[in-house]
Amino acid sequence: MKRSRMVLALILTYMVFAMLLNSVGAVILQVMQGFGVSKTAASTLEAFKDLPIAVASFLVASTLPRLGYRRAMMLGLLLVAVACAGMPLLKAFWATKLLFATVGVCFALVKVSVYSSIGLLTDDAKAHAGLTSTVEGWFMVGILGSAWLFAAFINPDAPGDPVWLNVYWVIAGLCLAVIALLASAEMDETAARDGHAVGESFADMLRLLGRPLVVVFLISAFLYVLMEQAINTWLPTFNREILHLPTTLSVQAAGIFAGSLALGRLGGGVLLRRMPWFPVLGGCVVAMAVLVLLALPLAASVEPQAEHSWWNAPAAAYVFPLIGLLMAPIYPTINSVVLSALPKARHAAMTGLIVVFSALGGTTGSFITGQLFAHFDGTRAFYLLLVPMALLLLSLTLLNRSSRTSEIAAVPTGEH
Repeated sequence: MKRSRMVLALILTYMVFAMLLNSVGAVILQVMQGFGVSKTAASTLEAFKDLPIAVASFLVASTLPRLGYRRAMMLGLLLVAVACAGMPLLKAFWATKLLFATVGVCFALVKVSVYSSIGLLTDDAKAHAGLTSTVEGWFMVGILGSAWLFAAFINPDAPGDPVWLNVYWVIAGLCLAVIALLASAEMDETAARDGHAVGESFADMLRLLGRPLVVVFLISAFLYVLMEQAINTWLPTFNREILHLPTTLSVQAAGIFAGSLALGRLGGGVLLRRMPWFPVLGGCVVAMAVLVLLALPLAASVEPQAEHSWWNAPAAAYVFPLIGLLMAPIYPTINSVVLSALPKARHAAMTGLIVVFSALGGTTGSFITGQLFAHFDGTRAFYLLLVPMALLLLSLTLLNRSSRTSEIAAVPTGEH
């Protein structure tokens, strides 16, 4: 019962942050229409979210076991609840930047805590992979819920109406509810503490970068998140400008991508229990490229219509987001491969590196795609995703080769 309550708390905490982190696409669209912000300026929101994630993860991940994972999650949720309450009260673009910066710092605390807690709540690699896939699957459900939640607060007759900011009262309330759940949960965190001094724990994290397997893994994570965030952040704008959908429908249709990720992640977990991970993930990357080449030409011929609904939306609005089904299994699988092979006392440090490189990948993908949207059309911007897809296939090949010749469990811990 205690374990189930803590697992539920992990899932709900992760879902709250999923809703906020992946609302960037909808928020970019809204601040451009409501605050008169340019595309170039709006594209910086991804950096306000991801750079604090990277910096905070790098600085605090290795020392987080001293604070405690459960307390770290509660602190992160509380700070985010305050920042959310400021959005409808301040109604300003600078407040939006502050919100995403706060979300970024707090997500660093939360992701390290959630991933490290998974190691404490499971006893073997199979259980670790299963719980990781479950938590990440519900993260995707949170993304899907976010698209519909934000769309529900947008005034379809006046998309720039600040009434959409009231969505943040709902999210602040969710944060407080999850804090209450965490306060009533229990988890033994003894195994997460290695007894090292702060400086030594930080050095342990840097030593991980000396392992070829870890380096190749981090490159793979960087490339994956680059693609996922590029699509997730700019898909609402693609729907609005290229497919000519109304604003509300543009945000809702972007939820198909999140739903595809959720289904693909949960389904991929089942498939990977029966097949080796590399053929599955390699096949997914190749299929992603094929889908891009098939789906984007459908968008090129779309003409504006007097009325758009789910029944007459262009085929591209349904087909292109299905790329999420193919992308979904990649991220949790490569994470679990590395984490389950490490001692539990190293999970926080390794997760810190994962978060840093994931954040950098997200910022890079969103920024580059935003610049391409500003100077070209959205179709060309999404065609260029074929480049990181090719690089990801190469990095997965190297990761598979390294995993056969390296023993990550033997990574130095700083003990002499």
